[in-house]
Amino acid sequence: MENTSVNEGKTAAIISHFWIVGLVIAFIMNMNKKNYFASFYIRQMIGLNIIQFLNGAIILKFFGSSASYIIGAITFVLWIISLIGAFKGEEKEVPVVGEHFQNWFRNI
Repeated sequence: MENTSVNEGKTAAIISHFWIVGLVIAFIMNMNKKNYFASFYIRQMIGLNIIQFLNGAIILKFFGSSASYIIGAITFVLWIISLIGAFKGEEKEVPVVGEHFQNWFRNI
């Protein structure tokens, strides 16, 4: 990827990592001038936010707090991996599910 594309999208990519509010802000920032690097991380964070939502809505309710804590810890580690990749300017998919996020949300 071209270095200017990374530099232009890096701010939106990093902002997308900060909860739903940051994701919405990054999405709005990326609407007018689509940046592939920012879109990559927006897709990653949509997926991680969905996992986190499902963890609270389904896993906690049906499997209990221990299972929810484990899923939450794994999601946090994936979030850290993604955030470090955004800071470094690398397209770093989160392990196991990152490729799926890129395919499922490819229109973003």
